[in-house]
Amino acid sequence: MIELINVSKSFTLHNQGGAVIPVMEGASLKVEPGECVALTGASGAGKSTLMRVIYGNYLAASGQVLVGGLDVAKAEPRQILTLRRKTLGYVSQFLRVVPRVPTLDVVAEPLLAVGCDRTEALEKSAELLKRLNIPERLWTLSPTTFSGGEQQRVNIACGFAHDYPAMLLDEPTASLDVQNRETVLSLIEEAKGRGAAIVGIFHDLDARERVCDREVNVADFTPELAA
Repeated sequence: MIELINVSKSFTLHNQGGAVIPVMEGASLKVEPGECVALTGASGAGKSTLMRVIYGNYLAASGQVLVGGLDVAKAEPRQILTLRRKTLGYVSQFLRVVPRVPTLDVVAEPLLAVGCDRTEALEKSAELLKRLNIPERLWTLSPTTFSGGEQQRVNIACGFAHDYPAMLLDEPTASLDVQNRETVLSLIEEAKGRGAAIVGIFHDLDARERVCDREVNVADFTPELAA
């Protein structure tokens, strides 16, 4: 479902004479349906970069980035948007939403985008918000007014609203209390159970050991470290 074949990535510093900084080369990775793979490595080794390459935020310099059969490295923008809507979910650490949109509608949006009935979408959204302990009195408010922890849980609800066949998780349990951490780990296990292929960054070692099937150290793909 997710496969990287000999992927490289570099950044060009246009404000420093066009210097080219290689950050990744020879990255190869395959994630099967129902499997969760943890990206490990020191800060700055390229974990987030690799995730952004898979999601299409960063363009790979070479190689193939296959998600559900689509090569993200060569896909057109409209193809990537369709991939993100139907196939590839991404739970980032930060909530980005349109201001003044009620929380219930924010969580329902991924379902509505794939043609789900509005009533059904709102019901599933409410179920997720309840599981993640977002008080019902807040559902009609914009999550832009929420605390950091509440925003994180709304973000998680958005990421798990639609049953994406492939998912990217960036520190999904960071800063959560015990109860909400357990809920998120259960959501990940449920996603694996329905066959989702997952790539994640987990600094929470216990969480990583519980939900991840194996680890990939991105330092193996970093030119200066792999040499």
